[in-house]
Amino acid sequence: MRRPWEKFGGALVKRETKPNKPLLCQGIKTRSTMPRGRETSEDVRKKVVTAHQTGESYKTISKRFQLHPSTVRQIIYKWRALGITTTLPRCGRPSKLSQRSTRKIIMQVKANPRITSRELQTSLSASGINVHASTIRRNINRHGIHGRVARRKPLLSRKNKAARLKFAREHLDKPEAFWKSILWTDESKIELYGHNHRRHVWKKVNTEFKEKNLLPTVKHGGGNVKVWACFSASGPGRLHIIQGTINSQGYQQILDQNLLPSVKELKLGRIWIMQQDNDPKHSSKSTKEWLKRKKICTLDWPSQSPDLNPIEMLWQDLKRAVHARCPSNLSQLAKFCKEE
Repeated sequence: MRRPWEKFGGALVKRETKPNKPLLCQGIKTRSTMPRGRETSEDVRKKVVTAHQTGESYKTISKRFQLHPSTVRQIIYKWRALGITTTLPRCGRPSKLSQRSTRKIIMQVKANPRITSRELQTSLSASGINVHASTIRRNINRHGIHGRVARRKPLLSRKNKAARLKFAREHLDKPEAFWKSILWTDESKIELYGHNHRRHVWKKVNTEFKEKNLLPTVKHGGGNVKVWACFSASGPGRLHIIQGTINSQGYQQILDQNLLPSVKELKLGRIWIMQQDNDPKHSSKSTKEWLKRKKICTLDWPSQSPDLNPIEMLWQDLKRAVHARCPSNLSQLAKFCKEE
């Protein structure tokens, strides 16, 4: 090692030294300029540990898997100390919500699924905890609970639930041929502008009030058309436009004009079953007598069960197809319904 001082003529003289080159000039990358490498995969880490167990050295493992020796050393050190090779959870900013506060939120959400994040925020503020509503939502999501649109279902009493459960148990093991022999029937109301509850448009900023970007609204949907229709497993039957209000006699006339012709068109054969709900005009005494005279067998149907009838899905398809053609008046609406 050369000393900075040396003897010259009996006196100590400081040696002139050249200034050291910066580390970058010497070809050495400093910590600040060293790029961050890609994280080693879990599969490679397991292979490194396996190679170490077979007696290979760090240098051999490093060359074999093209890893830095320090990376190999760190993988094996973690495996020796903790018995794992997975990446441990990294510490971050401490949560503003304690475990006790989070448990309180989860309990409130389970007790009342309709509670909003703003209401939870107010509840926490009363306890002296001030957090944003998005923080509350993230903590709820971590527990596997997410905010979704609630499904709409008929309001059911205990009697309705028992009847629906009985119907399900009785028909659980029915063969496929039984369901193919059923003619499903129902009435529905199709509004002129009723399908435009929500629609997306392509627009530029500050052009939301241009006429082409607006969704026109009218009172009571702009009028409506009431229809009766039926279908089976082999396809859709006839569709009848209902004029005005309908009672038991009017319902029987609709069945007389459309029911048997639909059965013949759908080729249901001699043994078939008609399904209808428990609407008063369907279950009236005169309608039951009419069905008995015509020797039409009906399916026992539980009350408050429109969601069990698969024709509801066809109504949605029909309304979507009709409104895609943009009818401008009720006569066009009725025409498009029959065509679709």
